[in-house]
Amino acid sequence: MPGTEHIVKSYEQELNRLRSLVTEMGGLVENQVALACQAVLKDDSTAAARAMEMDPKVDALEREVEQYVIRLLALRQPMAQDLRHIVSTLKMTGDLERIGDYAANVAKRSIVLEQFSLPSSLSGLAQMSRLVQENLKLIIDAIGDGDADKALDVWRSDELIDDTYNALFRELITYMMEDPRSISPCAHLLFIAKNLERIGDHATNIAENLYYAVTGEPLEQARPKGDTSAFAVVRPREAS
Repeated sequence: MPGTEHIVKSYEQELNRLRSLVTEMGGLVENQVALACQAVLKDDSTAAARAMEMDPKVDALEREVEQYVIRLLALRQPMAQDLRHIVSTLKMTGDLERIGDYAANVAKRSIVLEQFSLPSSLSGLAQMSRLVQENLKLIIDAIGDGDADKALDVWRSDELIDDTYNALFRELITYMMEDPRSISPCAHLLFIAKNLERIGDHATNIAENLYYAVTGEPLEQARPKGDTSAFAVVRPREAS
C-alpha cells in the first residue's frame, strides 16, 4: 500500500493489484452515477440504458475483489497495516456495489418519468446530483492516493447533501399535497432523490473505512448527519 515496502516483491504486486481493482470499480461506479444523473436531468434514455448495463460489470468486479481478498488472506496471512487495508478494501467494494445499485435505480426511474409532465424545475435535484458526484469523485481519488485528508473532507461534507435532500423532499411533498396530478411524478422524483442521498451515505462509509485503513484510527466523533425527512411536517402553502 502507499508508503510501505515489502521484502517479497510478489506480495507487493498483489497488494497493488488489489488497489487497482478497487480503483477500477470506483471509476466504473463514478461513470454509472454520472450517466444516471444525466438520464434524469436531461431526459436521456440512452444514458439510462448505459447506466443499467454497467451494473452487472460492477457486480462482477465486486466478486473478483472478494475472491482476491480471500486468496490474499489465506496465502499471505497479512498483519497490522496490510490487514487493515485488505479488510477495509473488502468493505469499500461492498459500498461501491451498493452505489452502483442505486445508480441503476435512478436510471430506471428516469425512464418512467418520461411519460409525465414534471410539476417543477429540476434545479434542486441538479444541485444534489452535483454534490453527490463531487463527493464520489473525491473519495475514489482518495482510494487511489491512500489520502486520509480527502477521506475526511468527504466525511464532513455529507451533511450538505442531506440538507439539500431535506429541502427537495419538502418541496416535492408540497407539490403532491397541492395538486393530486403531481403525485406520480413527484413520487418518482422522491425515490430518485433518496437514492442519491444513499449514494452520498455510502461514499461516507468508504471515507470512514479509508481513513481507518490509512491512519489506524477510527473516526470516533459522531457522523455529521442532516437527513430529517422522517420527521418532516409539511403544510400546504396558503393561497395568495
